[in-house]
Amino acid sequence: MADIMNGYGSEHHMNGAHGNGNGCHNNGNTTFTDSISNSHSTSNGSNGAHRNGHLTYRNGNSTSSPKMGSHNHEPYDLICIGFGPASLAIAIALHDQKTQVRVLFLERQPEFAWHAGMILPGSRMQISFIKDLATLRNPRSKFTFLNYLREKNRLVTFTNLGTFLPLREEYNDYMAWCASHFEDCVRYGQDVVSVAPIGEKPIQSWTVTSRDIKNDQEKKLAARHVVIAVGGKPNIPKEFPQNPLNSRIIHSSEYSSAIPKLLNDKNKAYKIAVVGGGQSAAEIFNDMHSRYPNSKTSLIIKGSALRPSDDSPFVNEIFDPSRVDLVYSMPAEIRKESIIQDRATNYGVVRLELIEHLYETLYHQRLQNPSEAEWQHRIIPLREVAGVEENKLGEIHLQLKNTRTGVAETTAGFDAIIIATGYVRNAHETLLKPASRLLEGKSCQVNRDYRVQFKEGAIANNSGVWLQGCCESTHGLSDTLLSVLAVRGGEMVESIFGEEWHAANVIERSVRKYTDAIVKDIVNGLRAKDGSNGQA
Repeated sequence: MADIMNGYGSEHHMNGAHGNGNGCHNNGNTTFTDSISNSHSTSNGSNGAHRNGHLTYRNGNSTSSPKMGSHNHEPYDLICIGFGPASLAIAIALHDQKTQVRVLFLERQPEFAWHAGMILPGSRMQISFIKDLATLRNPRSKFTFLNYLREKNRLVTFTNLGTFLPLREEYNDYMAWCASHFEDCVRYGQDVVSVAPIGEKPIQSWTVTSRDIKNDQEKKLAARHVVIAVGGKPNIPKEFPQNPLNSRIIHSSEYSSAIPKLLNDKNKAYKIAVVGGGQSAAEIFNDMHSRYPNSKTSLIIKGSALRPSDDSPFVNEIFDPSRVDLVYSMPAEIRKESIIQDRATNYGVVRLELIEHLYETLYHQRLQNPSEAEWQHRIIPLREVAGVEENKLGEIHLQLKNTRTGVAETTAGFDAIIIATGYVRNAHETLLKPASRLLEGKSCQVNRDYRVQFKEGAIANNSGVWLQGCCESTHGLSDTLLSVLAVRGGEMVESIFGEEWHAANVIERSVRKYTDAIVKDIVNGLRAKDGSNGQA
């Protein structure tokens, strides 16, 4: 089963580059981008020149960058909205290819955080560590998971574990370690609100408007290219109260941070419901048993039983990076049907080991007490939520409907309800509203390289907008997952800058050939003047 990569963020800062006035670097080696250090002291050493806290490196030489937020200066080559795994993979690909471009990442969270709400004790990844942020594209990259282990002095001991599946806590630390190398290239605490074209057709750059979450100030930046990789936002079914959500109802994405605040007595006999039949719901249901040992928990699922994910070798090939070409080339109806058939690999399914563990837990209860109604932990199948009510005590009652018979019932009151109902991935539609008149169709459509399709002639060749993590309907189930990130990061860099690089290389070779010929003529002329044979 593939592992989800959603999230508009990363995790807490670990070891690596920090805003010390030296620009974005890796152990002293300068990289591709402009620094956004908040420091106003002059840079130490000779790694870069300081100008209003911003540094730019090209071939190891520092140049001052324009003041951010002004359209009177050269725009960024690339702004990535969101600094989660997708954007981090792009940053790593840019680094590995020694790209000389000015790049900025804007991130809503205050620090790097990946699935912070679902880092549960003992939870493991669902994909091999080989599908990290670099290996499948470049096994020699410094950003492989194995090199991370070596840097942390855990390579041998991890090997002794005999597993390809790291703890989720460790993989989170791996990605935080990767992100730490790009600290000076990221602005945290920035909520991007729009991406708008600048000027008239053909559009050559874009205004990216963001709001600083701390001081509520609006900032505008310009970029030739924009990547929208904001991940998914929690899906709150219409049956639940909206805007705001009841404080006793928590989405799974906030579980581990929100539940201790809501239920702060570990020994109390809380009544808790978990809604959902997928991996996240099952993990939370299982975590409750140890987190609140005296609680009564109910797992409410639509199906007749928890179903195992299919991660067998042949089926798992649907997540191979090479499969994206095949999926994208399918006729729309065939592609839609294919994705539906493969959903059991990733949606509404649970890893078999966890299913077996939960079954053993319920069996032990049956051994102690044959009356299921009196059990401490129960799985309630064939139910979907039809409504929500709150009583005078603040407890939440769920109105449930049997998915087979249609019979309705109302539950007893719960102290907390966790809804593991997935994510919605449509934030790009809101961000691109200022550019809607330029779109090829009524909604955002993308090419195979994830570039948004605009009307012919509307956008210059050296400008564009790309989408990441919201293209499942065209690029397949792997689009929102970690499995393809390493390869896709390289493809994105090639798609955005490849044509420009190739053109620059042609010009560079031509100039070098021309200058070599001039030098040769000069040398031969000097030798002829000195009476030599005139041969260079």
